[in-house]
Amino acid sequence: MTNLTDRVTTDVLNILKNDVISKPAPLIRALRHLAKWRSLLIQNTIVERNGTVVSHGLLSGLDFLKASAEGCHVAKLLGTYEQPMHAPLKALLDQSAYQIIINIGCAEGYYAVGLARLLKDAVSYAYDTDPRARNACQELAEKNNVTERMVVGELFSHSDFARFSEKKCLVFCDIEGAERELLDPRLAPELAALDIVVESHECLIPGTTELLLNRFSDTHDIIKIEDNGMRELSGMPSWFYEFAHLDQLLSVWEWRSGPTPWLIMRSKQGSV
Repeated sequence: MTNLTDRVTTDVLNILKNDVISKPAPLIRALRHLAKWRSLLIQNTIVERNGTVVSHGLLSGLDFLKASAEGCHVAKLLGTYEQPMHAPLKALLDQSAYQIIINIGCAEGYYAVGLARLLKDAVSYAYDTDPRARNACQELAEKNNVTERMVVGELFSHSDFARFSEKKCLVFCDIEGAERELLDPRLAPELAALDIVVESHECLIPGTTELLLNRFSDTHDIIKIEDNGMRELSGMPSWFYEFAHLDQLLSVWEWRSGPTPWLIMRSKQGSV
């Protein structure tokens, strides 16, 4: 950890060589850098004291990993990760007997494996272009005894949607802005009959949300979920509430740099 501390210190000092008074961007970068570093320290403490089982939320009971393939980790362990999306997603799951989950951009499998645990009869297809993420997803599936209902793959393309056109499917998409290219009904007409949950990376490519709403408003009933970053967390062990308030806030912080609304889109057709 000393090496990590030294590296973060060097990085922050280099960032702060800029003019942070008239140009606040370097200061914001430095604060984010320090906050991520502190999050990693909190992560180590929570794993040591509480283990790796998700304690709250939609995926509670998932025996998670000690680290994520990308992005924040502590919020996933606590079950507050993407909390505003949980209730409408649960409602969708309760109303639909999905045979297949297609998780495009699965990372370490938090949702691919988590949803496979919830939907006992569904097969979960998990796709990611990062081999480290695919390996972590396989590990997570084995850890939670759902390997026989998991298929892990690499790149997912427009033509792949046709493979699932006769099944009751849920597409769960989180691909860092590439949703603009992939979720295009002109190139994959099968999308009209599929239910879709997609994270719109508005902060990376402004206009993405409006584009997706326009593409799918005729074929889907759509719920748009904004996220203001606020989270609710209760019932934690007493030692968690002994954390400094800043550490409690950082425990549920998801490292986002801007808006990433979710769209929950239920096909008006249903399955083909």
